[in-house]
Amino acid sequence: MKGKLIVVLGGGESGVGSAILAQKQGFDVFLSDSGSIGEVYRETLNAYGIEFEENGHTEERVLRADEIVKSPGIPDTAPLMWKVRDASIHVISEIEFAGRYTDAKMICITGSNGKTTTTSLIYHILQSAGLNVGLAGNIGKSFARQVAEEHYDYYVLELSSFQLEGVYDFRADIAVLLNITPDHLDRYDHDMQHYVDAKMRIIRNQRMQDAFIYWIDDPVVNREIEKLRPGVTLYPFGEQKMKNTIAYTENGKLIIQTKEREFTMELELLALEGLHNVYNSLASGIVAKLMDISDEQLRTSLSDFKGVPHRLEKVATIRGVQYINDSKATNVNSCWYALQSMRAKTVLILGGTDKGNDYSEIEDLVRSKARALIFLGKDNSKLHAFFDGKIPLIREAGSMKEAVDTAYQLAEKGDAVLLSPCCASFDLFKNYEDRGDQFKECVRRL
Repeated sequence: MKGKLIVVLGGGESGVGSAILAQKQGFDVFLSDSGSIGEVYRETLNAYGIEFEENGHTEERVLRADEIVKSPGIPDTAPLMWKVRDASIHVISEIEFAGRYTDAKMICITGSNGKTTTTSLIYHILQSAGLNVGLAGNIGKSFARQVAEEHYDYYVLELSSFQLEGVYDFRADIAVLLNITPDHLDRYDHDMQHYVDAKMRIIRNQRMQDAFIYWIDDPVVNREIEKLRPGVTLYPFGEQKMKNTIAYTENGKLIIQTKEREFTMELELLALEGLHNVYNSLASGIVAKLMDISDEQLRTSLSDFKGVPHRLEKVATIRGVQYINDSKATNVNSCWYALQSMRAKTVLILGGTDKGNDYSEIEDLVRSKARALIFLGKDNSKLHAFFDGKIPLIREAGSMKEAVDTAYQLAEKGDAVLLSPCCASFDLFKNYEDRGDQFKECVRRL
């Protein structure tokens, strides 16, 4: 491999992991980041003796690459990427690169909503059953770094559309597609089909002996299956029993039908609440049965899973008002599921970086459930344009503290205060975790 140059673009978790793996495989490696690299990643690169640059790209060096591993946050429309294409340099994702160097079984999950929860739940089920399994992708330590430094028999990978864009030969043994609703349309020229095409790459290269698990009630997914006719074994799930549905709910029970037997579990025993989490549990249960997890072990794991931070996370109850952190709701459909699960009148905190959102999807739920709206963002004009006149109480907030203090004043005993922003976090926060952490800190200080 010596003499073949791998250039890694991006110095975050994905990029640094890719650089470490490339070095281990004997490539010449150079990492380049247009911004500053975090201290922990800079120290890691130095410890491995990997050459890197930050705060700008040396184009001449980048364009000498035999292959480029691009971090998912870099869009194909970035000026440097145009030059890379003109130079006919092959560009891949970390997922594609790391997949070349492991023979582990791949369980891959994508969807506009629910993928982090479902990925974490599947990992919990498999790990609790004693399998040698790694958790990676859009969650935790990078896939590439784990391939370089550890050995697992199975990987559970959360895959975003950004990561799937750079997948060519990678193959999922089990693919899970939860749903496809509008998201990241600013990345895809505001063309929904471009976003859909990226998501559907999860079934690329799958064979008949592989499994494709999907939500049968999603019209977009069904249309794509009809169009693509993938040569893979289909495992549809839905809320109700339908033709070919192998997992569904009936009479207050979750039911998964396998060739050998039928698995059942009372819905009230599931650790996760809400209809969307029933879907997540159904998908996870199908994976578990395909992996020969026992009924007893699956039932235990579905009932003791702790959930993920920033997703309908109950923070505190203060003066009879429950505060809920759903900062991970970075699109409208995710907020819809959060509102749908609310049983009390709700003060809803919305706003951030709009990604081409259509708020009509949550209008009926907002009208019926929201006592007040608080817009938290640098530019709330689109929110005002849609909601003004529809909800009597609307306030602005320029910081999380102001948003939480305002919610505290507006909420009545028995209400809920829900942070479910519908938007990306980058206008006021580092990321959705920072936004959620600030919310929790402000609530605890009330």
